[in-house]
Amino acid sequence: MSQLPHGFHQIRMELAREKGHPEGARNHGYSFVAPLNADGRIDPAAWAKHREACRVVKFRPDEADEVGHLVRRPGGSWAFRYDISGTDDDEAGYRFGDERFQVGEYVSVHEEDELHTFRVTSVI
Repeated sequence: MSQLPHGFHQIRMELAREKGHPEGARNHGYSFVAPLNADGRIDPAAWAKHREACRVVKFRPDEADEVGHLVRRPGGSWAFRYDISGTDDDEAGYRFGDERFQVGEYVSVHEEDELHTFRVTSVI
């Protein structure tokens, strides 16, 4: 990350409490690189200049990690895409453009037609 401009951060999100995971799950989440503005929101202009650097790793227990990219969809919404050459958005961020990526904040991701809530656990 030392080659990226100021404002790029490594963000880790872990599954928050939900049915089936009453304590949440530290081993179920995402780690991704994104440019954040002073308010902790994703900076679309910085992303556009360095989109290749905006990588995501999806981690789950007993599964191999999936590696992909943070992508901006038509209309300005965000998603994690693992099939870079394809058009499928594997997981769509729910209102990621409005969310503040700061430790302790909660954000939601659509996974296989279900909305799951994650807690931001680190921003480096």
